[in-house]
Amino acid sequence: MQNKQLYRSYFNPLLIKPHRPLPKEIAIIGAGTIGPDIGYYLKSALPNIKLFLVDIDEKPLQAAEKRIKGYIQKAIDRRKMKPSQAELVSANIVYTTAYEQIKDCDLIIEAATENIPLKQKIFDTIEKLVSEDAIITSNTSSIPADRLFNNMRNPSRTTITHFFAPAWRSLPVEVINWEGGSQETLDYLFWFFAQTGKAPIITDNAICFVLDRIFDNWCNDAAYLLDHATAAQIDSTAAEFVFAGPFFVLNMANGNPIIVETNTLQMEEGDHYLPASIFNSVDRWLTVRPGQTIDMPDDLKMRIRDRMLGILFSQSFDIIDRGIGTCADLNFGCQVALGFKQGPFDIMRALGKTEVERIMTRFETERPGFPKAGNPFDYYQDFNRHILLDEQDGVKIITLRRPQAMNALSDEVTGEILNVLKQYAANPDVKGFVITGYGNSAFSAGADIGKFPKMLGNKAASAEYAKECAKVQQFLDKMEKPVVAAVNGLALGGGLEIAIRCHRIIATKTARFQFPEITLGILPGLGGCIVPYRRWPEGAVLFHEMICHGRPLSVNEAADIGMVAQITDDYAAMIQTAIETVNQLEGQIIRIPDGSVDIPDVNIPDEPYSGKQKLSREAVTICAQTIQDGAASDSFTDALEICYNGFAEIACTDAAKEGITAFLERRPPQFDK
Repeated sequence: MQNKQLYRSYFNPLLIKPHRPLPKEIAIIGAGTIGPDIGYYLKSALPNIKLFLVDIDEKPLQAAEKRIKGYIQKAIDRRKMKPSQAELVSANIVYTTAYEQIKDCDLIIEAATENIPLKQKIFDTIEKLVSEDAIITSNTSSIPADRLFNNMRNPSRTTITHFFAPAWRSLPVEVINWEGGSQETLDYLFWFFAQTGKAPIITDNAICFVLDRIFDNWCNDAAYLLDHATAAQIDSTAAEFVFAGPFFVLNMANGNPIIVETNTLQMEEGDHYLPASIFNSVDRWLTVRPGQTIDMPDDLKMRIRDRMLGILFSQSFDIIDRGIGTCADLNFGCQVALGFKQGPFDIMRALGKTEVERIMTRFETERPGFPKAGNPFDYYQDFNRHILLDEQDGVKIITLRRPQAMNALSDEVTGEILNVLKQYAANPDVKGFVITGYGNSAFSAGADIGKFPKMLGNKAASAEYAKECAKVQQFLDKMEKPVVAAVNGLALGGGLEIAIRCHRIIATKTARFQFPEITLGILPGLGGCIVPYRRWPEGAVLFHEMICHGRPLSVNEAADIGMVAQITDDYAAMIQTAIETVNQLEGQIIRIPDGSVDIPDVNIPDEPYSGKQKLSREAVTICAQTIQDGAASDSFTDALEICYNGFAEIACTDAAKEGITAFLERRPPQFDK
């Protein structure tokens, strides 16, 4: 379910061709709660810009300077930022009370108090100072754009760009599609935030937009439950669904006044949004730490659970039925911005239609007036959760969107890719496909461990698991239409397994390729031990090192052996080249060949290492044997079976058990043999 009313250009923002370059000077108006965090994100992403933090008072400016310096020092201490980079980030930041200094800014983000007259006064001041083509936005979490910008001389260059705390780290930014703003402005901001490391979503111009409608009402109904339960009991019950309960988050954010403010605004849609009166009389809530649970009667726990799910489902149905946002964005945003363990539609799917209907019936009785589902249950389940689907010049572009996990694969992700390939494989209007990753950092950083730990020690189950996980690869082998991998950064493990089965690889200059499985005591079992040798035999020695020692391969090395067909400077050029490659490959797909492959022997040292990490010699030996047996096979199909069986064999070793256990426990593995 993709909404072309909201997304009039592309769903993947980096497919947009911006009408202007990245800004050179940016201003943040308001140095209070979120302004400095937005500023730190911008300077970290664009160290060479000049940044202005503007406030009417010196005191918040001094606090903002201290906070940003603290962030930079912490990044240095944690080795996430080099001192040379830190110098650039900290340079050219102007803390000022003088609006006149922002006259040359290309982008101005207002982050002042949620007060319409105040914000309008700020915009009037800004508009008189800056150039006609400067973009002006507001970080409001709840006020519709028309109420802020309609009085401006040029509202077309405005919209709302709503960040989430902490703004320097939280991925989503809501970019509001409103009738007074131009498509150029919307497209540019959508592209800009993705280009600088965020994961923007586009929403309609409704009160509280998408994610604040969820959060504010989640907290408000939690407060109404205080007639029956304590804050600690409510947070404890909510721990099933969120990493931190509503009252814990309110304490962190000093959020009580925000809920009163936003829910009062939502009362325009009905009195049922009335903020709980207790918010006006409590400063701090007595609750539990995230993840902590406390014992309580089952009936009380069920009452809390039903109410919290009822308000979550009610708001989710309303957002979709009114076209305020998309199912995919709501699911995604709830997880990466609000800390839900699953998106609301995933929770519904797990519970099933009957249970969701029971919860909603009870909720409607307890909280009459709130929105309910306007469509059948299945309507809210019919969407891709983890991929975006666009089209350019008859080519379908599949984007893996899991930036919070560096676009790592899961069974559900690969299932969505496979469904798209099958859906359009016979469509005469579709020339072919491009598979790429979201953002500039990763094509895909591998695959989730998934069900594999349960297979350890079971050879038959592990072999079957490898075959099941390779369905996309097996389908790619038989495709009549070309599929090109556009590798926009890291391609590791399972991600690389997909890339090498595409008919051609195009990559940016920042791409890097690696099979790190041996560091977990396993091997790339979906074909990774077989395919590279058959497609690019001149790279056999490098592939030995990649598979048996976890050696990363640079994009230039990959190009030298023919693995990468072309290197591009940036994402836009990569996509354009990939589309051109699809056109060139039409009717000229070269299959992975049968016949044995002559490769050098794999030399196994007495004590194999990957960098400084000692490896299991037993595991490396199984890798080497799998590679050699696969290369010797006269049949590609039989060679793949050898790879699946090699994966199954290694899954029964102590090395695999130790490697996977260490990964799950977030510690270095200790291989004994």
